[in-house]
Amino acid sequence: QVQLVESGGGLVQAGDSLRLSCAASGRTFSSYAMGWFRQAPGKEREFVAAISRSGASTYYTDSVKGRFTISRDNAKNTVYLQMNSLKPEDTAVYYCAARNAIVVTTTLGGYDYWGQGTQVTVSS
Repeated sequence: QVQLVESGGGLVQAGDSLRLSCAASGRTFSSYAMGWFRQAPGKEREFVAAISRSGASTYYTDSVKGRFTISRDNAKNTVYLQMNSLKPEDTAVYYCAARNAIVVTTTLGGYDYWGQGTQVTVSS
């Protein structure tokens, strides 16, 4: 069982940066591939980024490539999402998720545990 708590969301202007954090409970954090997803009002939850258990491999949806960076610190049981050059279309609730598997996936159904989400609002 893993519990995930996101933090770092807020209201920013277009072009600003934010860093989201997701703290995980338990002593087996390094056994989980991690992902970030987001859900805008009236839209389905979508994949944003994912990272392998060791952090050696990362994956991004096309719309955030070059602007967002996912990373993890297994010693701190935390995964991060550094978001630069934010755009109004990045406005959403951001969720982190954990997958107890070696293979990273970009699909929602592939994740076993979810956080409650943190709101990111980007004004134009």
